[in-house]
Amino acid sequence: MSTNMFGVPVEGFAQKSKEAATEGIVLLKNEGGMLPLTQEDKISVFGRPQIEYYRSGTGSGGAVNVEYATNILDGFENSNLNIDETLVEKYKNWLKDHPFDNGGGGWACEPWFQKDMPIDEAFAKEQAAKTNKALYIIGRTAGEDKDNAIWQGSYILTDEEKENLRNITKAFDNVCIVLNVSNIIDLSWINDEEYNGSIKSVIIVWQGGMEGGTAVVDVLSGAETPSGKLADTIAYSIEDYPSTKNFGNEFKNLYEEDIYIGYRYFETFAPDKVQFEFGYGLSYTTFDIETQTVKEKTDSIELNVKVTNTGDKFAGKEVVQVYYEAPQGELGKPARELIAFAKTKKLAPGESQELTLEFKISDMASYDDSGVTGHKSCYVLEAGEYNIYVGNSVKNLTKINTYNEEELVVVEELQEAMAPTEAINIMKPGKKNADGTYEVTYVPVSTQTVDMAKRISDNLPMDMPITGDMGITLQDVRDGKATLEKFVAQLSIEEMAIIIRGEGMSNPRVTRGTASAFGGMSDSLFNYGIPAACCADGPSGLRMEGKATQLPIGTALSATWNTELVRELYTMEGQELYRNQVDTLLGPGVNIRRNPLNGRNFEYFSEDPFLSGKMSVASTGGIKDGGAWGTIKHFALNGQESHRFKIDAVCSERAIREIYLKSFEMAVKEKTVMSIMTSYNPINGHWAASNYDLCTTILRKEWGYKGFVMTDWWAKMNDVVTGGKESNQDTRDMVRAQNDAYMVVNNNGAEINSNGDNTEAAIIEGRLTVGELQRTSMNILRFILVAPVIERELIDTNVAEYFESASDAKYEVQKLANDAKIKFEGTDNATVEIDEDAEYTIIVHISSPLPNLSQCTVNVHANDKVMVVIQTSGTDGKWITQKLCKVKLDKGFYNLELEHVMAGMNVGYIEFKKIPKKKAR
Repeated sequence: MSTNMFGVPVEGFAQKSKEAATEGIVLLKNEGGMLPLTQEDKISVFGRPQIEYYRSGTGSGGAVNVEYATNILDGFENSNLNIDETLVEKYKNWLKDHPFDNGGGGWACEPWFQKDMPIDEAFAKEQAAKTNKALYIIGRTAGEDKDNAIWQGSYILTDEEKENLRNITKAFDNVCIVLNVSNIIDLSWINDEEYNGSIKSVIIVWQGGMEGGTAVVDVLSGAETPSGKLADTIAYSIEDYPSTKNFGNEFKNLYEEDIYIGYRYFETFAPDKVQFEFGYGLSYTTFDIETQTVKEKTDSIELNVKVTNTGDKFAGKEVVQVYYEAPQGELGKPARELIAFAKTKKLAPGESQELTLEFKISDMASYDDSGVTGHKSCYVLEAGEYNIYVGNSVKNLTKINTYNEEELVVVEELQEAMAPTEAINIMKPGKKNADGTYEVTYVPVSTQTVDMAKRISDNLPMDMPITGDMGITLQDVRDGKATLEKFVAQLSIEEMAIIIRGEGMSNPRVTRGTASAFGGMSDSLFNYGIPAACCADGPSGLRMEGKATQLPIGTALSATWNTELVRELYTMEGQELYRNQVDTLLGPGVNIRRNPLNGRNFEYFSEDPFLSGKMSVASTGGIKDGGAWGTIKHFALNGQESHRFKIDAVCSERAIREIYLKSFEMAVKEKTVMSIMTSYNPINGHWAASNYDLCTTILRKEWGYKGFVMTDWWAKMNDVVTGGKESNQDTRDMVRAQNDAYMVVNNNGAEINSNGDNTEAAIIEGRLTVGELQRTSMNILRFILVAPVIERELIDTNVAEYFESASDAKYEVQKLANDAKIKFEGTDNATVEIDEDAEYTIIVHISSPLPNLSQCTVNVHANDKVMVVIQTSGTDGKWITQKLCKVKLDKGFYNLELEHVMAGMNVGYIEFKKIPKKKAR
């Protein structure tokens, strides 16, 4: 592939991103038809985010280097709407004295909100005298390693925002609240008397990526009709979510609500606690949904539904949603569960479309983890009536059919896996009330009965005799000339131990600025034809040094309820990955949004496993269609970011299977993924990165997964049988569980085992078998064999790049002949004088006061050209030494300048270690 395509975004991708951002916008309230705004309206736009628009959440899932980004003000300026420009100028001038607060630039330091310009009563009245409608834009962010909180400026409004609202609503009769947020926030205030009934409209625009600002105004202006639907339940109070009482604990998060999360809880036990229900979203037009036929087939139910735009002015799209209500039986069931959905095309006024929706009868089955039905560890359909409902939200439904199951049916026989070892009580419906709801009761969870040591020993792979080099390359395997087994049999224990270590970040062997290189991380592995594969952060777009396209966040994409559009969007993402020689994107995130406070929710899709699963398949399928792969994460139960590296998720096996693994399962069974990332946290006492039942029993044996599994960056593991103390050096248990690759060691650290892991020692001590190491090596290589890298020319990228010397010294000269270590003491500049034309290895001595999960990056410029990128996680103030790349230097001066791309790193010295010339053979 031509290198001139690196960092060049795919044509039309930004426009497709805008289309997705538009369809994900959700209109919650629109009294009196305040929206759309018209050319006749004169509009006051309040709120800092009109200029400092949030296009994504924070952390690795949001940082994308874009060519441009539109804010909401850009959208207005490109529209035919009349906004008050003097108010805009007032905000611009105010921002000059109140610059964006990035919290110091460290990892997870950016605050949830930015201080907004005060709007006093007099000024609001001045604006109302010359304009007739007001928008108040409220912005929020959160992200990796930073949860939301029940604090002002996070989940709830600040006092300043409330005061601004009081003054605006006192002056204006027509006020629209625009929510530029990464996740749902408290909205219980929108009908408060203190706002005089002036809040006529509320619209959630989420964070729409690089074209998000334009998308917002397209909807506000009526150029596009809103068609987004909530993928989560908005309750009146955060305390109404049953998971809230356990959220944020430092050591244990008890999943006592079990399968009753989101609307499953509210519709079963507390429908009156819901302000805006799951699946809800208004339009500028109206629709009629009519179920015309219902066909019960042998294994499925097929519905034919006619949707008609009954309005007379606006074209629009509608979402048809199908839910079922299973009999309570012995297991207990939610009152409603989503089982199918479809979105119409854009329908003109009076136009109709017929949709066919079909679902398997077996998809209504429930998992029995206790044996209460007489069929432990099985998915079963209990006898009774299964009511089917059709509508456009979980509350706005019509019952259209009842499917009868005469007697219990065993749908699938499995085996106990991931059951908790700790006894807790979990939620279950009790007595049915007169209004159709159920009383909340609690029953003991079913705990582990499996002998894990025996399960593992009974399933150990056979050792393959190590043959040494038989002349077989990985390309021979690709071409069908040899089996993968014969290829791996050549590799020594040391070489296989290198394969399981990913290097990063900003590895010089792969595309600059990406997250990791893995595979051929040594000369010997490269000589076997194993290339260095590349992965890059996502899922909101490709994160690297070059320019890329930024997508809307997962929250917005799920709100489109449009899997076809999401697949088209991610197909272009796959093309962009392929163009930039990235083999797998570290995304999408497909975890369940269990609680609104999870800071990572912006990357995830929904509180509902089926909707999340359909989006999981659409996004990963699109990346595959585009020529690369997606890495679904975080496998599994990453329910909170606070204490995410140690918080134990204590959860029933039923909830794990029915809720928290479903979106992973759907993508695996659709064969749209070959790469999965585990989470930091333990699950029922076993860290995900060494959880045998998660990565082997369920993922590989039950689901038939053939790809590889990587850890999250700098993850920890513990004993696969006994659990207990965790360590980031315990790759023995990682390999045994078939979490194949450890991410990451320092660049050039895989071959020297810079992290000091115990893989080779465990083989020598007999605590890990050769066959297990061979098995996990094959899992990684199986991915490389289907990744774009296997088709690229096999080039040794660990070669010396040439840099020309300068004629003059800009800074104080340090002679390499006297000391190979160029010191940076209180400065970011230095000049080194090279005394001999030669190749050199760059070694750096660095430290960071930040914690381990933070990231710091420094670009080292030599004579105005980037020579090397230094990257590290936080070191808690400790000094470390990293071996970086090779360079070829002429005799002369090199003016070195440090560019702190991600703050927090101290550079002590840069060493240029001369590489001895190779002797002629």
